[in-house]
Amino acid sequence: MAEAISQEEESFTCPLCLDLLNDPVTIPCGHNFCMRCIEGCWDQEDQKGVYSCPLCKHTFTTRPVLYKNPLIAEMVEKIRKTRIQATTHNYAGPGDVECDVCTGKKRRAVKSCLECLVSYCETHFKVHNEATPRKHSVIDATGQLQEMICTHHNKVFEIFCRTDQSCICYLCVMDEHKGHDTVTAAEEMNNKQKQLGQTQRRFQQRIQEREKELQELRKAVETLKSSAQTAVEDSERIFTEMIHSIERRRSEVTELIRAQEKAEVSRAEGLLKKLEQEIAELKRRDDELEQLSHTEDHIHFLKNMSSFQDLPHSKDLPSMTFNQTFSFEAGVALVSSLKVELEEKLGGIFKQEVAKISAAVAHIEIIKSSEYTDPEILVRSTDRKEVLPPYMSDVQAVFPEPVTREKLLQYSCHFTLDPNTAHGKLHLSEGNRRVEWIAELQSYPDHPERFDGYHQVLCREGLSGHCYWEVEWSRGVHIAVSYKSINRKGGGAECGFGCNNQSWRLKLSSSSFSFRYINKETKLPLVAGSRIGVYVDHRAGTLAFYSITDTMTLMHRVQTTFTHTLYPGFTCIDPRSSVKLL
Repeated sequence: MAEAISQEEESFTCPLCLDLLNDPVTIPCGHNFCMRCIEGCWDQEDQKGVYSCPLCKHTFTTRPVLYKNPLIAEMVEKIRKTRIQATTHNYAGPGDVECDVCTGKKRRAVKSCLECLVSYCETHFKVHNEATPRKHSVIDATGQLQEMICTHHNKVFEIFCRTDQSCICYLCVMDEHKGHDTVTAAEEMNNKQKQLGQTQRRFQQRIQEREKELQELRKAVETLKSSAQTAVEDSERIFTEMIHSIERRRSEVTELIRAQEKAEVSRAEGLLKKLEQEIAELKRRDDELEQLSHTEDHIHFLKNMSSFQDLPHSKDLPSMTFNQTFSFEAGVALVSSLKVELEEKLGGIFKQEVAKISAAVAHIEIIKSSEYTDPEILVRSTDRKEVLPPYMSDVQAVFPEPVTREKLLQYSCHFTLDPNTAHGKLHLSEGNRRVEWIAELQSYPDHPERFDGYHQVLCREGLSGHCYWEVEWSRGVHIAVSYKSINRKGGGAECGFGCNNQSWRLKLSSSSFSFRYINKETKLPLVAGSRIGVYVDHRAGTLAFYSITDTMTLMHRVQTTFTHTLYPGFTCIDPRSSVKLL
């Protein structure tokens, strides 16, 4: 028990051990602690991954490195030396009870007399004992001596009145507390201590529950943030790829237009050259005709006139019907039409998906109960609701709406049962696609992966992406997914599907349906039909079970984090029960 100190020494007192600082350290928020005390406190927070100041509750994501504060250590050492000197002379120091008899500088009291109502140092206590032939009732020195004395009768409190819930002296029992329910103070203290222990255990239990809920909520928030970040990154990647694709198409259209332009311009330039040559020839002949029209030589006129009767023939004249109104409006119109069509289709798709996400947020809730201890988020789409604590009422799990069976079938996977894992009374048939519990022990060889306690079997093939499969069941079965690391030997919780953190399972029987994980069970409503669909998105941490009849009904959905490859598994819980992979 740390000794009391004065107000001057409070600044150099560790808030954890309430004693003078030993190897004082200053943490980033400015508060001082003993190095051993704060390290012990943070050692307990290692599993949380977040460290906090015990005084101001300021948190640090990285554990601060601690160094001894030499200035504070020097001042603490001076205070400690002063204490030692005071103790050497038995003088009362800060927080000590002073001797009521000493004159001048008071010595430290060692005993208080309940009859004399005086506190004595060691020397005066000896004198007190020698002066009183009858032994008085004494206790260790206390500064609260007056609080133990009845102000009416000046007697020590020795009785507790249960009627008035107060401490009284024996004279009070015969006076104003006459006829009340009274017991000795010692007896009442024993009873109160028992109640105190129970109350303390309830406080500790409540603290543990709240700390678990805090961890669960923090993990839920981190999962939500991680999922949102992944969605943003995927969306950015997809849109970037779409933009690059459109850029490539734009370049191709531009090159096509330029190539067509080049070809048409080249053809036009050839025709222009021929036209210019013919025009020049015609002009030359026209000049000759003009000169001939002005000649006065009859003979010259008649001889040359015959050569100008007809225009010069041009074989290229039919090719000169070049379309002067040629343009690329048709190509532009095609690109514009493509743009409008693409915008309409993308807009429709985006509206549908946003509507689905909005509907999912409105109908999907985080399942939380006082008994639930696993940090994952359970998301269930049924009419049954469990009330969240007030501080979790605003937390929502964003999860896509149930899809159609046709869409799920595109993720169909083929699985076969692994005989090396099958319990000795499970019979595999139909190409290791059907399992049944029978009375006869099967002649399976010994194998380290075989279940020998539960009537369970795993599939050979694992899954780590999108996957969907359907099964048909009868009587009573478990449909599960499990890590390969699940224990196989014995009948403990570490081996049973859904009884540990290695597996998740859906229980189906004629009287009840339920989901179980880490041995925590969630009751589910009964649905008709003997066909069950299972969908897993390993990356997104999604596990969903569907009842398949004429329609597809979501039975239960889990949103968590899968850390290893999953393997489908089955349990036969009743004799003659069976499961068949479809």
